[in-house]
Amino acid sequence: MENKETFNYTYSAKEQEEIKAIRKKYTAEENTEDKMALLRRLDSAVTHKAASISLVIGIIGALILGTGMSLAMTEIGKILGLGTGTAMAYGIAIGIIGIVLISCAYPVYNRILKRERAKIAPEIIRLSDELMK
Repeated sequence: MENKETFNYTYSAKEQEEIKAIRKKYTAEENTEDKMALLRRLDSAVTHKAASISLVIGIIGALILGTGMSLAMTEIGKILGLGTGTAMAYGIAIGIIGIVLISCAYPVYNRILKRERAKIAPEIIRLSDELMK
């Protein structure tokens, strides 16, 4: 006579969740992003790109403006070997370049935003049509 004993063990709910989390790391990811989340992500990507580029331009412009102001108003010109009048002229010219860059940041933002919105518009319209049905 053969005596076959079986032993069954079930994991607790906490252990089950841990097992599922570990298993999820090793299984192929499915595209579970819902349409509303995709719509939000596409819309924010356009705004973030335009804001990032215009911020970089504005910050560079502010740094250049600050350099020009330093050159015009402090003794840095003497350290660089420039005369007082020459340092002032160079400082003003450099400051004007910084002001121009700062002034260009917002138009650049608008231009990039408009171009990116035109590029992504068909997908946004398609997704919004599907969501409104």
